[in-house]
Amino acid sequence: MLRVIDLRCEHAVQPLGIDIRKPRLSWRIESDQRGARQVAYRLITAATPADLASGQNLLWDSGRIESDQSVLVPYDGPPLSSRQRVYWQVEIWDENNQSDYSAADWWEMGLLRSSDWRAKWIGSDLAGGKWTTIPAPFVRRSFTLDQPIASARLYVTALGLYECSINGQRVGADYFTPGWTEYATRVQYQTYDVTDLLRKGENVIGALLGDGWYCGHVEWRGRQRYGDRPKLLAQLELTFDDGTTRRIVSDGSWRFAFGPILESDMLMGESYDARRAMPGWDSPGFGDANWRPVLLFDQQEIQLSAPRGPAVRRQEELTPITPPTEIHSWPSSRWIFDFGQNLTGTVRLRLSGPSGSTVSMRYAEVLNPDGTIYTANLRSARQTDHYTLSGEDTETYEPLFTFHGFRYVELSGLTEAPTAATLTAIVVHSDTTPSGEFRCSDALVNQLQHNIIWGQKGNFLDVPTDCPQRDERLGWTGDAQVFIRTATFNMDVAGFFTRWGRDLVDSQADSGAYPPISPNTGIVGSDGGPAWADAGIICPWTLWQRYGDTRVLEEFYPSMQRFIGFMESTSRELIRCYPEYDGWMGFGDWLALDNSGKTEGRTPHDLIGTAFFAHDARLMRDIAQVLGKTQDVRRYAKLADRVRQAFQNQYVTPEGLVAGQTQTGYVLALHFDLLPKQLRARAVTELVRDIRKRGTHLATGFVGTPYLMHVLTEAGELDLAYELLHQRTWPSWLYSVTKGATTIWERWDGWTEERGFQDVGMNSFNHYAYGAVGDWLYAVVAGLDTSAEHTGYKQLVLRPRPGGGLTSARASYRTPYGQALSAWQITNGTFVWDVVVPPNSTAIVHVPCAEGAQVLEGAWPASSAPGISAQGYRDGAAVFAVGAGQYQFRVDG
Repeated sequence: MLRVIDLRCEHAVQPLGIDIRKPRLSWRIESDQRGARQVAYRLITAATPADLASGQNLLWDSGRIESDQSVLVPYDGPPLSSRQRVYWQVEIWDENNQSDYSAADWWEMGLLRSSDWRAKWIGSDLAGGKWTTIPAPFVRRSFTLDQPIASARLYVTALGLYECSINGQRVGADYFTPGWTEYATRVQYQTYDVTDLLRKGENVIGALLGDGWYCGHVEWRGRQRYGDRPKLLAQLELTFDDGTTRRIVSDGSWRFAFGPILESDMLMGESYDARRAMPGWDSPGFGDANWRPVLLFDQQEIQLSAPRGPAVRRQEELTPITPPTEIHSWPSSRWIFDFGQNLTGTVRLRLSGPSGSTVSMRYAEVLNPDGTIYTANLRSARQTDHYTLSGEDTETYEPLFTFHGFRYVELSGLTEAPTAATLTAIVVHSDTTPSGEFRCSDALVNQLQHNIIWGQKGNFLDVPTDCPQRDERLGWTGDAQVFIRTATFNMDVAGFFTRWGRDLVDSQADSGAYPPISPNTGIVGSDGGPAWADAGIICPWTLWQRYGDTRVLEEFYPSMQRFIGFMESTSRELIRCYPEYDGWMGFGDWLALDNSGKTEGRTPHDLIGTAFFAHDARLMRDIAQVLGKTQDVRRYAKLADRVRQAFQNQYVTPEGLVAGQTQTGYVLALHFDLLPKQLRARAVTELVRDIRKRGTHLATGFVGTPYLMHVLTEAGELDLAYELLHQRTWPSWLYSVTKGATTIWERWDGWTEERGFQDVGMNSFNHYAYGAVGDWLYAVVAGLDTSAEHTGYKQLVLRPRPGGGLTSARASYRTPYGQALSAWQITNGTFVWDVVVPPNSTAIVHVPCAEGAQVLEGAWPASSAPGISAQGYRDGAAVFAVGAGQYQFRVDG
C-alpha cells in the first residue's frame, strides 16, 4: 500500500508567518513494498481549500515531474505576497506507476516588506544600569469590536522578551520570544493566529516585557550589552466577515504599569511579589486609570525577520526522586530537592504561608560533600529566584523570564516543612523533535548516550550555548561545530542550525572573520580563531550532508568565501596563526590534558589553525562542486593542496612525526588527510603509543576529541577505540558516568576522588562538547550513517563494527525519508542484524564477516535474496546494495 504523509514546508508542519519567498516542500512515502521509491511527483497550490480540491484556479501546477526528489522541493509558482496563505497537495507515482494524493496542507507568509509594519516601538520610562535592573513592564491596550471576525493575526516582537495575552488568555506556547539574535542587525518576530481569542465588545491585548538577552546579563560583564530597556512592537491585524480589515498597533495609546515581577534576569533569576499582582490586568473591565502612557522609541535600524527555527517551549516535568533533605541552619532550615537529572529550565512552586514572607530558590548542578548545594562554579550568576507570598490559601509560582541549569534546588524561608510536591521541575529547550535513538548491551554506554542527549537538551536553548548555569551561556562556535554531527542524530536540528547560521553570518566582521560566539557580545573580538571560527564553513556543510539542504550552502556561500579570504590574507606562507601573528591565536586544544593543567593544551595553535585552513579549503572545493561553481572548484582545490603542503613542510618530519607530538596533532593530521600516504602508518603508531603510554587514556581537548575515535577506527585500531570507550578511570567518557553524572561535563576531571572539584572559574557539569562521541556510537558501533555521495540519507551507509565485548547495538533514526534502523546482536557466535531502509531511499550494507562466509537474508543467501545486489567483499565485510524495505541478515559463527 502506497501513502504520502508528513507534509512539511521549510522543515516545519504548517508554518505560520514565514518570509522565505520560495519555500521548499517535503513529504514522505509509506509502503510495505521492498524497493519502494518515487519516480514522479506533481505539486499543486491554491488560494483556498475548495480550489485545491476542485483543481480550479490553481496558483501553481508543477505538472508531472519525473523525479525521485521528495525533500526540499522549491515552490516555483507566482511570487508570494505578505500574509498570503497557500494550500498545497502532492501526488506521487511509485516504481509500479501506482499513485497517491497527500492530504491537503498549507503554509502562510508573514510580513515581507518593512512597509507592512505600522506599529511603533513602545516601552516604559525606566531604564536600569550596568548592574541594576528594573521591574518588568506590563503594557495593555483596550479596544472594541462590533463585527464578527473571520481571522486575526498577531505579529509581534520585542527587544528583550515578551509574553502576550488577549482577553486574559496567553498567546501561543512559545517562551523567551522573540529569541536571541545579533540585535545590531536583526530581530525575529512571531506570527500567531488569535482569531479564537477575540470577541465582540471590549477586548484587551496585553504584554509583559522582560530584560532577556537584550538588556539583561548575558555574561559576566554586566547588563545592557545591546540596549537599556525592553521594547515591544506589536501589530494585531483583523479581518471581518464582510472582508473589511482593521489594525491594532503598538503606539502612544497603550499604557503601562509595574507589577509583581520586581526583576527578571536570565542569569541572576527572577523576583516576584504576589502582593503586587494585578488580577485581570489583561482582561476587559480592568481599570487602568492609574497606568501611565508608554514611551515611544525611534524606529530601530534592524531587520525584522520571521523565525527560521523552532521556538523554545516547555517540554516535560520532573518530580523529586526523594523527599526533600533538611539542612539545619540559622535562622531557619534549608531544604534540598533532588530531581535526579541535571536539566535546564525552571520550577513550579506550590505553597502557602503568611503574607509578606519570602521564599528563595537557589539552583545547583551538584552537591558539596556535606550535602549543601555547590554554587562556586556559577561565578557571578546568582541563579536564584525569590517569591513573596500574598497570604492566599495555596499559591503557585513559575518564573517567566529566566532559566537555570540544575539538578538540585535549595528552598529557604519556609514557615513549615515542604513535601516533594512543593517543587516540580519544568524542562525548557528549543522544540527540536527527537530523531534518533541509540542503545547497546552496555548499561554504562547507554547512560553516556542519555547524558549526551540531556546535554543537548540543556544547551540547545534558542542558540547552541556552552552551558546553562554560570555567567557564560553563550553561543560558542567551537562547541557547536564539534558537536553538530552528533546533534543531527539525536534531534531534528535542521531549522535550529539554519537559523543560528544566519546569526553567525550577521556576526561576521567586515574582515571576513567569524567570532568565537554568536550572537557576538564582544568578549574576545571578531575572530574566533582556529576550530571556533571554522564553524562558519563546517556547520553549513554538515547541514547539507545530513539534510541535503543545498540552499544553506547557497545562502552562506558568499560569507564562507569572505572567511576563506580572511584566512588567506592573515596567514604567512599559508600558515594560519603563525607564531608572530599579532591577531587572536585561538583557544588551542581547549581543556586538553597534555600541557600541565593549562587550558589550551600543548598542540601548537598554528598547527591547529593550518590544519583547519586546509580542511576548510577542501570543504569549499566540495561546496563549490555542489553549487556548480566550476572556477571556484579549481581555485579551492589548488588552495587546499597548497595549504596541505605548507602543513607538511612546517609540521611533519620526514619520518612522519607531527610537531608537538600530541594526540590532537596526530588526529588532525590523519583525519584531515594532511600527511603523505607513506607516513600515515607512522602517525598512527605514534598516536597509539601516546594513548598506551597514558594507560589507555585520551589526552585530547575540544579540538581533537570529536575525531579521535573515527581516526582509530579507520586506521584499523578498532579494539583500542573500544578500550577508550569502556575506560572508567579519568580522563574518559565513562568516568563521569560512574560518578553519577546525568549530563556531559565540561572537563574530563570536573570532579575526581583525588582533588575534588576542579577550578571553580571553569567547571560546568552540563557542557555538550565531549558528547561528540555520540556520532561514533551511531555511525560505527550501531553502523548507521549517510552516504557521502548521496547526502541527506538518500542513500544510507549501514556498517556496524562490533567490538569491545558488546553483544548488541541498536540505532534508529528518522531520516527525511522515514525511519531507518540498524540493530544487531550476537548470540552464541551468530550475528543477526535487522535493517530498515525507508521508502524512496537506498542503502549500501556492510555485513561484518570473514571472507567467504555465508551471509543469509531471511531464509535466502543474501546474494540472491529479493531486492539485494552483491557488491563484493572489502574491509572485513560482505557488501550489498539494497533498496527500501526491511531485512534481516545473519552470519552463523
